[in-house]
Amino acid sequence: MARSALYLSKSRLISAWQCPKKLHLEKHFPELGKVSRQTEALIEAGHRVGAVAQTLYGGADAVAVRFDFRTMLAETQALIDGGADFPLFEASFRFEGVLVRVDVMLPDAGGWRVIEVKSSTSVKDYHVLDCAIQDWVLRNSGIKVLSVSLAHINNQFIYQGDGNFDGLFLEHDLTDEVRLLEPRVVELLAKARVAVGGPMPEVNVGAHCSSPFACQFSAHCWPHDTRYPIRGLGGNQAKLGEFVALGCRDILDVDENSLTSATQRRIHRVTSKGEAEILDGARGVLTALPYPRYYLDFETIAPAVPFWRGTRPFQAIPVQWSVHIEDESAIRHDEFLDLSGAAPMRALAERLIAVLGDSGPVLMYTNYEQQVLNNLIEICDDLAAPLRAIVARLFDLHPVVRDNYYHPEMLGSWSIKAVLPCIAPHMSYAALDGIQEGTAASEGFLEAIGLADNAAAPPTAARKAELREQLLRYCRFDTEAMVEIVRFFSSMSGERNA
Repeated sequence: MARSALYLSKSRLISAWQCPKKLHLEKHFPELGKVSRQTEALIEAGHRVGAVAQTLYGGADAVAVRFDFRTMLAETQALIDGGADFPLFEASFRFEGVLVRVDVMLPDAGGWRVIEVKSSTSVKDYHVLDCAIQDWVLRNSGIKVLSVSLAHINNQFIYQGDGNFDGLFLEHDLTDEVRLLEPRVVELLAKARVAVGGPMPEVNVGAHCSSPFACQFSAHCWPHDTRYPIRGLGGNQAKLGEFVALGCRDILDVDENSLTSATQRRIHRVTSKGEAEILDGARGVLTALPYPRYYLDFETIAPAVPFWRGTRPFQAIPVQWSVHIEDESAIRHDEFLDLSGAAPMRALAERLIAVLGDSGPVLMYTNYEQQVLNNLIEICDDLAAPLRAIVARLFDLHPVVRDNYYHPEMLGSWSIKAVLPCIAPHMSYAALDGIQEGTAASEGFLEAIGLADNAAAPPTAARKAELREQLLRYCRFDTEAMVEIVRFFSSMSGERNA
């Protein structure tokens, strides 16, 4: 492929840095990739963060270059040639086939201060390389770059509900570090051209498949057409990659003697046996739990840019809960969901305090509910005492299950979604209508209250009713799953098949 035919964006150069095979697949076989819902949500969050950055760095005279491949380079050049002395957003430049769009350019002393805006909460290694690529293109395009900075989210910023986001970003001057990386940028460009213009690079799978980004081609590159794919061993991805390089595709292909992790040895042993391992410890612990028992699950949102007073960026804010309440002879259900769009945290907390009472274990699966309650204490500090009393009653089912149960079909995961099909095949998250996992629940809530990043218009009444039903069903299913887990292990004893 001729050099003139190559097109490389800054993001594709970062892909080449992570893995040249990733770049080759992005360019020639994008259909083999699967972008996760979490990644899509991060992209949308980045758009929202970028929009706020423009309000903070801009003024009445600022210009944002339109995202149009046919015109954006020419539009940018016209602004520069016209002597622009006002803030520019998304200005576009290309050099040696590398295209960059600059988040913020601020005029200063006959040159420009360049600011790259990220929705992360700290400076990452690849951010510096990202800025170096941008700086290299700009300076080789004739732009006088005085400084290069990175602005990232300040996760201690507390929104006051007044539309004022001053303090949302922390800015770091990376100019010196960026300039030192110029030789690496040139080397990376050569590497990327080979990856795009040549045959598929031969790269073994390993830790780079999930760092710094979860690669959309992981399912394609890692062995998956086997009953117990090797990634089900869990643990160090670099070590798993070494096993794959030796020809191992399935967990059973690995020599157990080569495993140093106790968890991996356990997974291998149980998988080799071909039946579930159930130890008696779970039954003893769970049957000893007193009544009443409360099974609690929260659904949360964590917007990068907060929109309710008193909240922070990426803070896990509870917007919904489900509680199953069990006594010796019966079980009942309660729930909370407010789709009015008003901040629900106080009403949610007050109802939860009333429903949970003042005695009895509050069961959760992993300690996420504890983190959410701590955030709720921060938001509703006058309710701290009763909320802390709930925290003191929390009982985590996850370590009990992890220590006493493993089924080969769990493929190395003790998540509730991995455990449930093995102990209760009649219950399936996949069978739920619409919302089947946490990211979708967060998106569904935001859509229902008219705050989804990608929404063109508020939801219709019918759509809002549909979302309400799906949200309630999903959250209720989580607490039903915990009830089923306790019921299953309370009735079991000894090591046996599930």
